[in-house]
Amino acid sequence: MNLNKKILTSGFAAAVSLSIFAAPALADDTSIQMNATYDTPSYMIENWEAPGELSKEEIVKAYFAANTGEFQLHQDTNTSFEIKSQSEDAETGTHHFRVDQEYDGIPVYGADQTITLDENNDAVSYFGQVIPNLDAENISTEAKVSEEKAIAIFKDKLQDRIGKIQQFDGDIEIAPYIYEYKEDFYFTYLVTGSTTYPAVGFWHYFIDATDGEVVDHFNAANNVTAFGTGVFGERRMFEAQEYDGMYRLFDETRGDGIVTYDADTGQNLDVLSINKMFSDGAAVDAHRNAQVTYDYYMDTFGRNSVDDNGQILISAVHVGDNWNNASWNGRQMSYGDGDGQRFHPLSAGLDVAAHEMSHGVIQHTANLIYRDESGALNESFADIFGAMVDRDDWLIGDDIMADGTMALRSMEDPAALIESRTQAPYPDHWDLRYTGELDNGGVHINSSINNKAAYLVAEGGEHYGVEVDGVGREATEQIYYRALDVYLTASSDFSMMRQAAIQAATDLYGSTSDAAAAVEAAYDAVGVE
Repeated sequence: MNLNKKILTSGFAAAVSLSIFAAPALADDTSIQMNATYDTPSYMIENWEAPGELSKEEIVKAYFAANTGEFQLHQDTNTSFEIKSQSEDAETGTHHFRVDQEYDGIPVYGADQTITLDENNDAVSYFGQVIPNLDAENISTEAKVSEEKAIAIFKDKLQDRIGKIQQFDGDIEIAPYIYEYKEDFYFTYLVTGSTTYPAVGFWHYFIDATDGEVVDHFNAANNVTAFGTGVFGERRMFEAQEYDGMYRLFDETRGDGIVTYDADTGQNLDVLSINKMFSDGAAVDAHRNAQVTYDYYMDTFGRNSVDDNGQILISAVHVGDNWNNASWNGRQMSYGDGDGQRFHPLSAGLDVAAHEMSHGVIQHTANLIYRDESGALNESFADIFGAMVDRDDWLIGDDIMADGTMALRSMEDPAALIESRTQAPYPDHWDLRYTGELDNGGVHINSSINNKAAYLVAEGGEHYGVEVDGVGREATEQIYYRALDVYLTASSDFSMMRQAAIQAATDLYGSTSDAAAAVEAAYDAVGVE
């Protein structure tokens, strides 16, 4: 199902303190889940009838005003909500809005929301996180540090951490945010930059806009731990480009292009051949796998590259010294050659390439924060679509294992594999989830819980005494894509994932459908309520 997207170019603030709209009470049949940290709704599924004849944008405004009590915003005169984008689904007649909470005109990090209006313009779902009582935090919003200075601080601190950086992969980006860290709130600049050398990273630094101190930082690089011949000798056919009397791995037929570089020297250099037969197996596999993944998203969802606007897809091979990893760093896919003992060259895995590229799709939809539960969902979605592109099985990374291990992860049977950091089986139930600080709060470890749910939706089976009747891969991929694209927000947790999948299945197949029943049973089976 394709969504015709329309981005609002003129900002629209919905101040919750406005009282010009009526405030209907919550309907009796409202389904609501509260956020344990802020005691505000994580989701509300209802049929909220907007008062009067209002535009769709005004209805969103009225919805937040009517639910001021639920969001505990009676005293927050400086809080507002701004619509960032909206999309129309012609098949269902629904409209979908992505919204940011702002404080004194500054976005609040992780506090974004989605609102869905049905064909009658009634609000039928809300997902997200609202942080109340910000006025009481006495947050200074006067910037005393310039953006240029904040970027300089970012560069200095990052180089202290990883070493001299010769070049960044794309522009360094900066945006203001109100950021909560250890129960205090700061006016910060979020500075992000992507690197391949001296370390692969999608670096996030929150720099205090009032004094230039680093409040927090983390690496959000998403790792999995013509003709040519691939790593394992397969003959491939793909689009390349004639270039300066030679040929290079550049495909102009898809979006703004698909290009594969050789990063062996520490810089991205063209992969060249004197004829149409390319011999660099790692580069051939990376190039073709990126094309296959692009085609999957276009053919299955009508999505034009990771950003749905044709973004050029860059792959870099031969990264590092026998590097046992692959990564999406916010700008490009990077592939190590493996050490020949644990891993083969990682670009050889179609599911690995699809996993990494899917992180780019996640970045441009729900943009799930790469920590804790939202980070585990981020990793899980990448696995789910990796398994949908490479549909032979429900294993992730099985083609790149050199040591005889079955795979990196199994969606069918997560506990069949031991997680290297915990030396315990991957969890396949909420009660078995990892709760420590390793792995950014278990982003890879706990992804297996949602992976198992997705497998059960597709294939069915009995799990911990719960029987699930599967509905196949085709329905499952549509359900999870819609949940990601329409409902989930940056801070979504597993409970919100369950409800978003139920809502997506209901939209697509009906509330009494086999698909909706499969989703409910699957999440019951993995203990997610």
